[in-house]
Amino acid sequence: MRKSKINLTAVIVLFSGVIVITACQKNNDLVPSQSGTEFTTGGNERLSPPAVPAILEVPSGNSVCYHVFATGVQIYVVTLTSTGYAWVFQAPDAKLYANAGLNGQVGTHYGGPTWESISGSKVVGIKLQGVTVDVTAVPWLLLGAGSSQGPGVFNGVTYIQRVNTTGGLAPITGADAAHVGEQAMIPYTAEYFFYRAD
Repeated sequence: MRKSKINLTAVIVLFSGVIVITACQKNNDLVPSQSGTEFTTGGNERLSPPAVPAILEVPSGNSVCYHVFATGVQIYVVTLTSTGYAWVFQAPDAKLYANAGLNGQVGTHYGGPTWESISGSKVVGIKLQGVTVDVTAVPWLLLGAGSSQGPGVFNGVTYIQRVNTTGGLAPITGADAAHVGEQAMIPYTAEYFFYRAD
């Protein structure tokens, strides 16, 4: 009789341990991997949408699925336009990070505009709306997903918001015939929020 009680206790302890391990694994779906290279299952610590002007709100039926911090440059080139010489935006060139401390690079951001994860999933955006929130920084944006591919965090993305920008504005001088083709790389930072259909 004593032996069966011991075995029953062992089974209960083992079962409890399995429950705890399973719960921990589920919680780990919401944090960066220990390697700091990419979030697991596309989740992270901040899944609430940012506060934005009404024109930048994402249509109902979509929820935040991913959030990154970007640091890099906005690239401009001196170009002859219909109104004269100007610094014309060409592309971003930025690294994407898991947190505000810029730890754990999770991807890159480049022309298209394209966001690409470390694992290779991509989304290409189409600008829908823009608002100047800070006159010293590039506008906040709402973009629709023109295309996405995976598997990975960017597969199935429907909308993208660029918010909390700093820097990145085009130069205000130097756009003339003598400088056609010259590039300017202007540092900027931003946060990007990615959405998927519910």
